[in-house]
Amino acid sequence: MSEQRIPQATAKRLPLYYRVLENIKRAGKQRISSTELSEAVKIDAATIRRDFSYFGALGRKGYGYNVEYLLSFFRKILEQDNKTGVVLIGVGNLGTALLRYNFQKSHNIKIMKAYDVDPHKIGQTIGGIPIYALDNLQEGDLADTPIAILTVPAQVAQETVNLLIKAGIKGILNFTPARIDVPDHIRIHHIDLTIELQTLIYFLKHYPSPSKEEGLDKLEG
Repeated sequence: MSEQRIPQATAKRLPLYYRVLENIKRAGKQRISSTELSEAVKIDAATIRRDFSYFGALGRKGYGYNVEYLLSFFRKILEQDNKTGVVLIGVGNLGTALLRYNFQKSHNIKIMKAYDVDPHKIGQTIGGIPIYALDNLQEGDLADTPIAILTVPAQVAQETVNLLIKAGIKGILNFTPARIDVPDHIRIHHIDLTIELQTLIYFLKHYPSPSKEEGLDKLEG
């Protein structure tokens, strides 16, 4: 099966595998079994083996997986050697925190610039990142940074996204509770902290003793 056809659930787990493998390498371990990897990522070994099977033979029976080889393979799949610039839209409390954090643990993702409508914020810098006027965005301005993190108020989310699409955005990480309409060629992922907390509360009440991390290993798609 080609990389483009792997299930979305598998694709969502790949960055987690990569991060854990980096930690394993730093610990000096050169090879690892699917059972050991399962304990490290808190995903059952059968799911890991199925995920890896989409990419061919990544390990050997009786030997396990070569840590350096897996890291090299997933680094290529995840394009870790290619830097991706991201823009932040909305410099409120959450936006400010994201600017100060700016994906310090990632080698290939960096917020390059931010936009807001508050004249007191425009022209300032946070974490070394400049803040520009959102109202000044023109068609094609963001073609070189095709991913946006959206942290604006929900009531202006749709109109802001419309503006971003005209400016050249192709992917949006939406931290607002608004469900936004986008054309088919735009990819949008929703991060709703309230929903995640409500889901966690539900699982704590009805499934008090999970054996593995909920969510990542349960998704299918």
